[in-house]
Amino acid sequence: MARRVVDVLVPVALNQTYSYRVPDGVELNPGDVVSVPLGPRDVTAVVWADNPNPDPRLHNRLKDTGEKLDVPPLRPELRSFVDWVSNYTLSARGMVLRMTLRMGEHLGPERVRMGVRLVGAPPQRITIARRRLIDVLSDGLLHSKSDALREAGVSAGVIDGLVDEGTLVIEPLPRDLAPPAPDPSFAEPDFSPEQRIAADTMKELASKDGFQVALLDGVTGSGKTEVYFEAVAEAIRRGRQTMILMPEIALTGQFLDRFSMRFGVRPIEWHSELTPRTRARNWAAVAAGDAPVVVGARSALFLPYAKLGLIIVDEEHDQAYKQDEGAHYHARDMAVVRGSIAKIPVVLCSATPSVESEVNARKGRYKRVVLPSRFGGQHMPHIEAIDLKREGPTRGRFISPRLAEEIKIAVERKEQALLFLNRRGYAPLTLCRACGHRFACTICDAWLVDHRFRQRLVCHHCGFSMPRPHQCPHCGAEESLAAIGPGVERLQEEAANLFPDARTMVLSSDLITDIETMRSELNEIAEGRVDIIIGTQLVAKGHNFPRLNLVGVVDADLGLGNGDPRAAERTFQLLNQVIGRAGREQGRGVGYLQTHQPEHPVMKALVASDREAFYASEIEARERALYPPFGRLASLIISAGDRPTAEGFARKLASAAPLDERVQVLGPAEAPLAVIKGRYRFRILVKSVRGIDLSAYMREWLAAGPKTKGNLKLEVDIDPQSFL
Repeated sequence: MARRVVDVLVPVALNQTYSYRVPDGVELNPGDVVSVPLGPRDVTAVVWADNPNPDPRLHNRLKDTGEKLDVPPLRPELRSFVDWVSNYTLSARGMVLRMTLRMGEHLGPERVRMGVRLVGAPPQRITIARRRLIDVLSDGLLHSKSDALREAGVSAGVIDGLVDEGTLVIEPLPRDLAPPAPDPSFAEPDFSPEQRIAADTMKELASKDGFQVALLDGVTGSGKTEVYFEAVAEAIRRGRQTMILMPEIALTGQFLDRFSMRFGVRPIEWHSELTPRTRARNWAAVAAGDAPVVVGARSALFLPYAKLGLIIVDEEHDQAYKQDEGAHYHARDMAVVRGSIAKIPVVLCSATPSVESEVNARKGRYKRVVLPSRFGGQHMPHIEAIDLKREGPTRGRFISPRLAEEIKIAVERKEQALLFLNRRGYAPLTLCRACGHRFACTICDAWLVDHRFRQRLVCHHCGFSMPRPHQCPHCGAEESLAAIGPGVERLQEEAANLFPDARTMVLSSDLITDIETMRSELNEIAEGRVDIIIGTQLVAKGHNFPRLNLVGVVDADLGLGNGDPRAAERTFQLLNQVIGRAGREQGRGVGYLQTHQPEHPVMKALVASDREAFYASEIEARERALYPPFGRLASLIISAGDRPTAEGFARKLASAAPLDERVQVLGPAEAPLAVIKGRYRFRILVKSVRGIDLSAYMREWLAAGPKTKGNLKLEVDIDPQSFL
């Protein structure tokens, strides 16, 4: 009698399932996590479906599944979500599944950790290293081996020797206790009337079964986090799990503290900085339903929640939610999809909603919940434009005289000032004054950025770097290199010259080595140990600096001229967010926009604090041009090791596009960044009306079009956010 056959999905870059026989006596159901042989190795995979009618001719050639892993099965809701994301984004199903099985070899029971304890007399032969270790363990308590070695500053051989002598004993460490569950009644806040109305709406949303999306739309400093915590509290009371997505792990430090103040404990974290052991433990807790609240980066969207009841997307407008490697997806949009499949509520939260969410709220698809004013009666910042054409800085400087004077006054008042420039490093370009040579990346179509703190010229696209030379490699002139334009490091140098007694700090992603360093530096600012903060977009989101009352945007025009259809929206959101850091707790905040375009609609809307005017003009422009959300976009990037190969394939691919009057195929054209990591890049942009199934159109096109081979690579991005 033929044995039962199941179809198994493996987490590799393949779309189809594979059939395996189920060994006698093994009970397997869809969703079970199993080990299966794949080629020469065993891999972790998931039973996707029964195969009731396998080809009998192949039955004896099928391999058996391996062991069933001792973890909860993936729920039907999550498996449907994997299928949906794969179908929509044209990503291989195996690559989407891989995001749900982030543990790989760490799946399964947690390994037993061993500790060491002092139990006997010191040995006859005592060395300095042995004495240090015995002193560390003199309390007779069980210490982890790694902690004991680090504290004593000795090697593992010292422990082994003392164990052999009978002085020490190795014992299993007790398992870490599961953290207590968050208490929804631990510290219920004292809301203002406006906040109470919004909080009650959040609570009601979380108490109902069924799918609904709410847009929590509140100005900076209005208490949005505390308000949506009431939805979290209700989900906890109902025994449901909550997923809170955040765009950057750097934002989680202050957030975790606020969560702990409200609920008595910290939530489970999920992001790339976790150790493998912590990731394994957290994954298992989520899958078992032992993690009531998970706070994480976009990848937390794919965790196997046992009883997911609420999804919250904080700073929903943030472009960091877009995944541009592997499976290309937008976490905000996929969060709404997961909520729809699971039939649970979703809360999108922002002070500057994306145009897509704003349109959905205006059309009634999303329920808008408004917080129009700051908590505690604090005023929104006053904003002024500094026209650089009329009152720009002196030659060689980048801080205008008016902004410098305002910073001086703020520092004298013992208040903090923030200088914002969304450009890392010291200068974006280095050239030779003698011959005009410009330092460019050797394998990208990009200039090398001068990083003075590291004394290197760096490519921000591929990571190539070189020491900053003392002479021009082109003409040999010495000490002729000039830094062109400012980065945050150069601003700090200028601030130190203008305000020699002020304490300055640069916050930039290339200077932050890990999340703990980031949290430490944010704490220094919050505690008032810094007078002038110089930062990139890292400082624009979610941080609360009580003494910060002045924000100066050094180059407000920076994001407006890059040909991105979302350039105006992103600039408005970023500048609104960064200026919103000012005046949140005491005094009146003020923001200064240094700009060459004070009449630009973005600058006028910011200065007038007229958000509605900006959205009205931006929505009208999008609708007229049939850009999202009124139309659909898809991007194809073709790359190869040489230009003719990439261009030739791109032209063949474009000519194979199915004819459809609802779809425009634009290109191919050389990508704005024409070369990255030595690969030549061409772009095809696909534009369609909203009603079409663009994913299906793309799938039909790619199935009939030419196939990549050799060093050719084709990347498909449905709903692209980057146009480089």
